[in-house]
Amino acid sequence: MQRRSRGINIGLILLLSQIFHVGINNIPPVTLATLALNTWLFLNPVKPLFDSCISVEKCYQQKDWQRLLLSPFHHADDWHLYFNMASMLWKGINLERRLGSRWFAYIIATFSLLTGVVYLLLESSLAAFLDEPDFRRTCAVGFSGVLFALKVLNNHYCPGCFVNILGLPVPNRYACWVELVAIHFFTPGTSFAGHLAGILVGLMYTQGPLKKIMETCAGIFSSDIGYPRQQYYFNNSGSSGYQDHYPRGRPGHYEEAPRNYDAYTAGLSEEEQLERALRASLWDQGNTSNNPPPYGFHLSPEEMRRQRLHRFDGQ
Repeated sequence: MQRRSRGINIGLILLLSQIFHVGINNIPPVTLATLALNTWLFLNPVKPLFDSCISVEKCYQQKDWQRLLLSPFHHADDWHLYFNMASMLWKGINLERRLGSRWFAYIIATFSLLTGVVYLLLESSLAAFLDEPDFRRTCAVGFSGVLFALKVLNNHYCPGCFVNILGLPVPNRYACWVELVAIHFFTPGTSFAGHLAGILVGLMYTQGPLKKIMETCAGIFSSDIGYPRQQYYFNNSGSSGYQDHYPRGRPGHYEEAPRNYDAYTAGLSEEEQLERALRASLWDQGNTSNNPPPYGFHLSPEEMRRQRLHRFDGQ
C-alpha cells in the first residue's frame, strides 16, 4: 500500500482539532465514520491519486470502474481534505440527526456513486458537443461533488432561509448555484463538472425520482431498514424539530433539533468555510513555487503526475 510522505499536514491538524473541539460524542456515527474513512484513506491511500481519480477515458474506455468507489474518498492534499471534511462535519450533524443514521448512510453511499456517474456523463457530453477529447481525459478526485449534493438536500429542508455568500444574502434555493459560480470564479483549478454533478444528484433526490427509487430499493432489499419519514414544523428561524414516522407500524419519536449548530461546529459556518477556501485559493495563486494541487474536486493530469511523484513514496 502506498503511503503519503510524512510531512507536516496543517490541514489535517486543523481538522482533528475541530473534531475534538466539537466532541466525538456529539458527532453522529455515520458522519464520524465518513470523516474517519476519508482521513484514513488520506494517510493510507488504497492507490495513488493517478490510479484513483475518475475520467471517461479511465472508467468507460478502459473499464476501470473501481475508480467510481475510490475517487470520492481520496484527496489531493491536506487542505483539500480539511475543507471537504469541515463541510461534511457541519452537514452531517444537520442531516444525520434529521434523517436518521441508516437512511443517511444510504444517502452517502448512493450520492457517492451517482455523483461520479453524472460527472462522467457531463464530461462525455462536453467532449462530444465541443469536439474536445481532453474532457474525456480530465481526471477528478475528492468528496466535493457529494458535498454539493448534500448541500442541496440541506438547503431543501430549510425553505425560506438565506445564506451569506461573500457578504451577500442569497436565498437557499439559489445558494448552490451561486457558490458553484463563486468557487470556480476564484479557484479555476477546481472541477466545474464535478461540483455541477453533485448539484444535479441533489436535485434528483429533492425534486426528482431518486428518493422514491431509493425507498423502493430499500423495501425490496431490506424489509427492516426502518428509514424515517419526517414531518417538520417551523418557526421564524426555519426548521426546528421533527416527528419520525416509521413504516409497518413502528412507533415514532420526537427529537428536538439543535437550534444553534455552532455548538457542534466550533462556530465555523458554511459561509465561513467558503470564504476560507477562497482566501486560501487566492493565497495559493500568489505563491506558485512548489504549490500543492488546488483543493477541490479536480486534479489535472500534470498535477496528478506531480502529486504521484512527490506525495507517494517510491513513485
